[in-house]
Amino acid sequence: MSSSSSHRRTPHTPTRRVAAVALVGVSALIAAAVQSGAATAAPVQAPAAAGQVLPGAESVKLTPAQRAELIRAADAGKTATAKELGLGAKEKLVVRDVLKDGDGTVHTRYERTYDGLPVLGGDLVVESTKADATEAVVKATGAKIAPATTAAAVPAAKAEAQALSAAKAENAKSPDVNRAPRKVIWAASGTPTVAYETVVGGFQHDGTPQELHVVTDATTGAKLYEWEAIETGTGNTVYSGQVALTTTQSGSTYNLTDGARGGHKTYNLNRGTSGTGTLFSGPDDIWGNGAASNLESAGADAHYGAQLTWDYYKNVHGRSGIRGDGVGAYSRVHYGSNYVNAFWSDSCFCMTYGDGSGNANPLTSIDVAAHEMTHGLTSNTAGLNYSGESGGLNEATSDIFGSTVEFYANNSSDVGDYLIGEEININGDGTPLRYMDKPSKDGSSKDSWYSGIGSIDVHYSSGPANHFFYLLSEGSGTKTINGVTYNSATSDGLPVTGIGRDKAEKIWFRALTTKFTSTTNYAAARTGTLAATGELYGTTSAEYTAVQNAWAAIAVGSRPGGGGGGTVFENTADVSIPDNGAAVTSSITVSGRTGNAPSSLPVAVDITHTYIGDLQVQLVAPDGTAYTLKAYSTGGSTDNINTTYTVNASSEVANGVWQLRVQDNAAQDTGRINGWSLTFP
Repeated sequence: MSSSSSHRRTPHTPTRRVAAVALVGVSALIAAAVQSGAATAAPVQAPAAAGQVLPGAESVKLTPAQRAELIRAADAGKTATAKELGLGAKEKLVVRDVLKDGDGTVHTRYERTYDGLPVLGGDLVVESTKADATEAVVKATGAKIAPATTAAAVPAAKAEAQALSAAKAENAKSPDVNRAPRKVIWAASGTPTVAYETVVGGFQHDGTPQELHVVTDATTGAKLYEWEAIETGTGNTVYSGQVALTTTQSGSTYNLTDGARGGHKTYNLNRGTSGTGTLFSGPDDIWGNGAASNLESAGADAHYGAQLTWDYYKNVHGRSGIRGDGVGAYSRVHYGSNYVNAFWSDSCFCMTYGDGSGNANPLTSIDVAAHEMTHGLTSNTAGLNYSGESGGLNEATSDIFGSTVEFYANNSSDVGDYLIGEEININGDGTPLRYMDKPSKDGSSKDSWYSGIGSIDVHYSSGPANHFFYLLSEGSGTKTINGVTYNSATSDGLPVTGIGRDKAEKIWFRALTTKFTSTTNYAAARTGTLAATGELYGTTSAEYTAVQNAWAAIAVGSRPGGGGGGTVFENTADVSIPDNGAAVTSSITVSGRTGNAPSSLPVAVDITHTYIGDLQVQLVAPDGTAYTLKAYSTGGSTDNINTTYTVNASSEVANGVWQLRVQDNAAQDTGRINGWSLTFP
């Protein structure tokens, strides 16, 4: 029996758009730099050739052996690293990933344990120089990991019952405990505490497999958090026409095994919902006929999409496989009957695709395949929690790279665009699933950030990040690309000049892999992308300014110089915020204006605090009307607030004394107002 790789080309068959549904639903040690929302890197001059990456700034392509050696070295030194970081005697580090830059800088990602218990939300990234000196640290939480006890006061059975109840509340089908409650330290929000993590299996309401994680306080029995770990989103292909596939021959039989890309395999579930199914194989090297009714056609699409995504990450970003270890995932097509979704699962390390309504519309287009495979990348790098703002960023990351892989493919049957799922005709009328230039066009996604965005479905809270990426790549206003016309507006009404997709994708990838953590929110994503841009292009570069402008254009942070053309009224005096005390205020007098304030008044807020969940932040108009910018017990476990809120103040007279009112509503955390501003157009 012999085995060899072959490239297979099949006759081109015209493809059609068919209905389907998918994807619904830099010198001193700096602790928690990204999560603080405050820039910390020292100014770096742009290179002589403007617009070029600084020499040595990009990560190099590591072979699996080179990566393994870096991980071995990090593992050997993890005790010394923990001591240098000032971790407690009961804390230990677990190496998860590593990247190396051309100048010798190494970025090592760690998980943490405390007294032998996993610390959820305790992940961190250490940046070290070529001389092995720690230069920067990014933490998912700034809180000290020192729970009052590791003993449980409530039985594990209570956590199990609570988890099953949570699944039933989501109309899960046949929910059952997939993994018995395990004791952990929950540090992703609030004060670190001993807790139970329970995983519930079964199926979600739409037939998607379920891996619902529920975290229960082991001292009080209160539910602390929950998230769903299943992340939704050649041959004669259904969508991409005639393409070359890398396959394997064994004797006289060919099969869909890609020996050139980590052994990626594509299986036929044949309407099943468990197991791997049957590996696509046959006596010839021809797969499908371009029609969805031929089961091989969708297999060819999925195999092609995985092939493209592997090549994209390796050739553009230097990463060999999802984990960086050269090992391929696998794909399963024809999941269930009339299943209108696709998903990534960590437990099988695989992508799975349904056939859509009537089993006639496989969800296997290029951007959908890249979207799902990217969920695996995110899981193995930043590990963005699939809930709240971090969940929206997780979804946006898959949309962003789904789009960039489509551009990379340069396939004339499925041209690159900033539309997600446009080939699968999810709505039955030729419209795409999501729009990156104006996310709200889908009827549910949001164009800009607002204080409550973490409470909506992650597929819709992804909108602002998708919008940011489009603006950074292409800029605002009307533009036609590959035959698609876009018209992207900004939340502050000011223009944004794009820097090109090639630069934008490098910035997002570097931020994802070296700056983001499990708890990164929108404010922290801004800081992380700015840090990544500073490292790649310099903090005085046009690219750095463009990133600031693109974030401000979706109401995250402010533009350089305070609003890019508007009139800025600012108060930079420090005001201490007492712990669990009375509200404090900072005042700004607005004068020289005519009429009322605008309907989208930018309110830039800079607050340092050890736990923002304790804070209520309000804008108080001259007549005493209070507008809540951030409610108490919202905002997660990040430490500071450095962002721009947008308020509809059109009923308020512009001139007069405006106040920022801040109150700390719980004990043990302190902070201060560093400054704030109002920008009138």
